[in-house]
Amino acid sequence: MDSDKIIISGIGCALADLIYNGVSFNSPAFKKYLTKQTGDGGLSPGKLVFTEELELFSGEKYPEILNKIVGNRAYDVLNVGGPSLVSMILASQILNGEEFDVKFYGVAGSDVYANAIFEKVSRTPLDIGNYIVLKDKPTPTTDVFSDPQYDNGHGERTFVNNIGAAWKYLPEHIADDFFDADIACFGGTALVPGIHDNLTSLLKRVRNNKRITVVNTVFDFRNQKKNPDMPWPLVDRFEDYSLIDVLIMDTEEALRISGKNTEIEASQYFASTEVSSFIITNGAKDLWVGSNDVLFEKSEITKFPTSQRIGEELKNNPERKGDTTGCGDNFAGGIITSLALQLKNCERGTFNLSEAIAWGVSAGGNCCFTVGGTYLENAPGEIINKIQPIQNAYINQIGPQV
Repeated sequence: MDSDKIIISGIGCALADLIYNGVSFNSPAFKKYLTKQTGDGGLSPGKLVFTEELELFSGEKYPEILNKIVGNRAYDVLNVGGPSLVSMILASQILNGEEFDVKFYGVAGSDVYANAIFEKVSRTPLDIGNYIVLKDKPTPTTDVFSDPQYDNGHGERTFVNNIGAAWKYLPEHIADDFFDADIACFGGTALVPGIHDNLTSLLKRVRNNKRITVVNTVFDFRNQKKNPDMPWPLVDRFEDYSLIDVLIMDTEEALRISGKNTEIEASQYFASTEVSSFIITNGAKDLWVGSNDVLFEKSEITKFPTSQRIGEELKNNPERKGDTTGCGDNFAGGIITSLALQLKNCERGTFNLSEAIAWGVSAGGNCCFTVGGTYLENAPGEIINKIQPIQNAYINQIGPQV
């Protein structure tokens, strides 16, 4: 490892997003497969189900279900997806390769979807030398049904996931240098069961090396199905939250992991743990944030707004609207980028939380102008030139926060 560089490594969910845009969640075909109770395997806006569970719920094979929902048409876009891979790509595009190395550790199958992913990722600065191929399982994929008109025009997606080769990806596949990275990121591990079920031991290996840890979550359908009335397991014990420096969740995930009913209750729960900092996002609504003084400067539970500039731009120029797929993943990528930049000049306990949130909100908001979460630059610097004006406007919007 080049000691002059800051190394950022990410592990977790990587897949092909097959995006079907303009799917009305109010159509009879879609509503036929809507969930009746939590965890029953039916579709639910904003959430993920597995193909196998949807088949059991409906009594139909998934190709028949897909045809009824979208008709006899192909997906609109095949995009690189997954909370870990997408966030790592964004960080690699923003961070200067002379000062930072961004690496991804994950798994694909040996099929056309893997070929498409690798071709697209090869057009980014991301190091995928540890993105392995397992030939006996298909590449993980997610069909993304996107309804831009849902939630009063804010838009929403529904996900149907095939875990595929991710079932076979285990801790023994992880190269030792992952644990030596300056920042180790675990993204969407609920869709990589062998990693998720060993998350605590993996976090301990990173923490033993005194490195920064980031966990960004995804809807945990597997544990929701197993115990629908119980909180989702994330770490082995309550005190193991201390192994996480930055925990990023959306509202649904925060409620289900904490076992609470409201955002403020969930925030209070995470503030009571030893997690260094937590961030709860909620689409176009306010974020809930808190931190002790382990990584960031101490902050009580605080609400941060989303970007006014993004909201006004989408309202005034609706033709620019893409979809919301990948906004959360890019938000995480913005947070990770900020951590890497601050690590050059800050000691633990002095990182600036507002600065990190500004990066996250701006990167996530910028994703609203594209279809899919991964933007492939035409030239280096294109992404940062899009994000920085949003970021500057957001910093002026929020003023001093913490």
